[in-house]
Amino acid sequence: MTQQKWVQQAVARIEADFNRSADTHLIPVALPAYPGVELYLKDESSHPTGSLKHRLARSLFLYALCNGWLNEQSTVIEASSGSTAVSEAYFARLIGLPFVAVIPRSTSVEKIAAIEFYGGHCHLVDKSHEIYGESERLARELGGHYMDQFTFAERATDWRSNNNIAESIFNQMRQEAHPIPTWVVCSCGTGGTTATIGRYIRYRGFETRVCVADPENSVFFDAYTTGDSTLSHEHGSRIEGIGRPRVEKSFIPSVIDCMVKVPDVASLAALRYLHGSLGRRSGGSTGTNFIASLHLARQMHEAGQSGSIVTILCDSGERYMQTYYDDAWLTSRQLDIAPALAALTACADLGDAMPWDLAESVRSTRMFTHG
Repeated sequence: MTQQKWVQQAVARIEADFNRSADTHLIPVALPAYPGVELYLKDESSHPTGSLKHRLARSLFLYALCNGWLNEQSTVIEASSGSTAVSEAYFARLIGLPFVAVIPRSTSVEKIAAIEFYGGHCHLVDKSHEIYGESERLARELGGHYMDQFTFAERATDWRSNNNIAESIFNQMRQEAHPIPTWVVCSCGTGGTTATIGRYIRYRGFETRVCVADPENSVFFDAYTTGDSTLSHEHGSRIEGIGRPRVEKSFIPSVIDCMVKVPDVASLAALRYLHGSLGRRSGGSTGTNFIASLHLARQMHEAGQSGSIVTILCDSGERYMQTYYDDAWLTSRQLDIAPALAALTACADLGDAMPWDLAESVRSTRMFTHG
C-alpha cells in the first residue's frame, strides 16, 4: 500500500469514529448563594476515552497524518501525565500503530490500566520533567514519532469550527437564560484548550472572558503574571493533567483575561462537594476549575451582576479512586480536606467568604456589556 493510500485510510477511520460520537453534555450546577449567576459544567468525561483529551488526541493524530509524520511502520510516542496517553492509545489502535506512553511513575493505576487496555505500553519515569527528554530518546531509538502534545496542542486543533470545544459550548448555551457566558473557566495542561477557547471567542466577537485556574507546583500562573516564559519548577503538579513544571509552547497568555492560583486542598475538597451536588465523581482538574468558577461567581454577585459561567468537567473520578477519593492517600500526603469541604459548602450554599486567599492576576481591560 502506498503512503498516500495508507494516510487516506487512517484519516477516514478517525473521521468515521468521530461521526459515530455524540457531543458532550452541558450540565447546570446550582449555586444557591449566588442567584442570577448560572454555572455549567461541560462534561468531557463522556468521550469514548473518558476525558477532554479525546478531542486533543484526535486533532494531534489528524495533524500528524496530514503533515506526513506517520506511516504504517511508525511507533507513536507521547509524553503525558495520563489522560492524553489514554486517548492517543485509542487512536493508535484505531489506525493500527503501536503506542508508547512516557508518564510519571505517580500516574494513577486506573490511567495506566486504561492505556494498556487500548494496547499502549507505559514507560515510567521518576520525575514529571523527565517525560520530555525520555520521549525524544525513545523516538530516536525506535525510529518512531514523538507526538509532543505540549508543542502542537494549540496548532493542531481547528479553533474556528469543526465542533471544537468552544463552538460546542456556545451552541449549547443558545437557549439558556444568559446564552453568552460572562466567563469560560478552564485549566492548562498543554494550554491547547485555552488557546482554542480564547481564539474562538475573539473570532466570533464575543465579550466572554477567559479565566485559567492553575494548581500548586505549576509555573503557568507566575509566567502569566511576570511575562517570563523561562520559568521552571522542580516538582510536578499534584493535580493530574494540569499544571506544568515548565512553560509549554502551547501556552498562549494573550488569549487569557484572568488567572487564579488554586490550592490543592481546595481542588480536592471541590471533588467531594461536586459529588454531593451532582451524584457523580470527577477528576482533580475539575475541582480546580470549580474553585475558580465559584470565586468568579462570588465576584459577580457582589458586583450585582447576573450572567453565566461555563467550566469544564475534564474527566471522570473513577480514574482516581486510589488517590483523590482515598482518605488514606490524602492522609499520607497531609491533605485534610474536611475543613476545606465545610468551608467550601458554606461558600457555595450560604455565600460565606472563601477561606483561601486565591492569588489572582487580571490582564484584560475588555469589559462585558451583557448581563
